[in-house]
Amino acid sequence: MSTTDAVEFWDGLYAARPASADPRSNARLTEIVSGLQPGKALDLGCGDGGDSLWLARQGWRVTAVDVSTVAVERLAVLAATHGLDERIAAERHDLCESFPHGTFDLVCVHYLHTPLDMDRAAVLRAAAHALRPGGRLLVVDHGSAAPWSWDQDTHCPAPQDVAAGIGLDPSTWKVERADASRRVATGPQGRTAEVIDHVLIIRRADRTDAVPGKGA
Repeated sequence: MSTTDAVEFWDGLYAARPASADPRSNARLTEIVSGLQPGKALDLGCGDGGDSLWLARQGWRVTAVDVSTVAVERLAVLAATHGLDERIAAERHDLCESFPHGTFDLVCVHYLHTPLDMDRAAVLRAAAHALRPGGRLLVVDHGSAAPWSWDQDTHCPAPQDVAAGIGLDPSTWKVERADASRRVATGPQGRTAEVIDHVLIIRRADRTDAVPGKGA
């Protein structure tokens, strides 16, 4: 897959649908991250920008990444409109060729699926290595497709298989959660449907993990 192919595909997808003035965040993000202490976050495949905006409103400093120039430019405008431009840095990256600089307390990867060729395991491995000690990688995949989804052919492996495919050293990265969860999703025109999310959380060890009797 060339960068040109990926940009053209995703630019076309985002340009074909109207930009939202205040896009929604993903349900699993708000459910899982609400209890975490804000720090630096990386939103891989930021899309419409709902997750990045939500994180910034909770006090996180966010690097938001997408291969689509349309998505990145829209998010930059939204961040300024909502007074969050000092908390959100929107960057365009083809993750097959470049990865954002820095280390992070949280890396979010929601529904990073593509019909184009991509070594997703390599991307997730880079994301795990970008975590600070004690930081978490949150990967949410489609376990089923909503009726209104643009991609009805996505077949995602189980979270345990995703974790195994990343190939991380278990002495440094611990799988905290790997399961399939059901929820009711709301789509265009208020349509609803039950969907399955595959949820994977991997935490990078810190110094407290070496202290006997002290939890992660």
